[in-house]
Amino acid sequence: MKSPCIAKCKNNAGMCSGCLRTMTEISHWIAYQEQQQLAIMADIKAIKATHQCPQCQQPAQCDISAGKSTCWCFDIEPRQTSSDSPKVCLCRQCLSLMPTI
Repeated sequence: MKSPCIAKCKNNAGMCSGCLRTMTEISHWIAYQEQQQLAIMADIKAIKATHQCPQCQQPAQCDISAGKSTCWCFDIEPRQTSSDSPKVCLCRQCLSLMPTI
């Protein structure tokens, strides 16, 4: 079974600081079909990026922008992002570095 785990696990307010999966993604991983696992791994790497992260300028993936009704970031504790743009959609790496609200 494939996994993005890099054995540096730490729950950072609902997101693993190592692999950048949400705790929901980790806890349901074994039940996900392979196609779903591969899609999550692609999302983490922003293979199908929906935009550039305004923080680091790297590709980022937003489920809402991709047409879904919810986003992976709904499963983590809210983060404090830039006061200039409260609705900023950051990549998983940058969002994991932001303090919680």
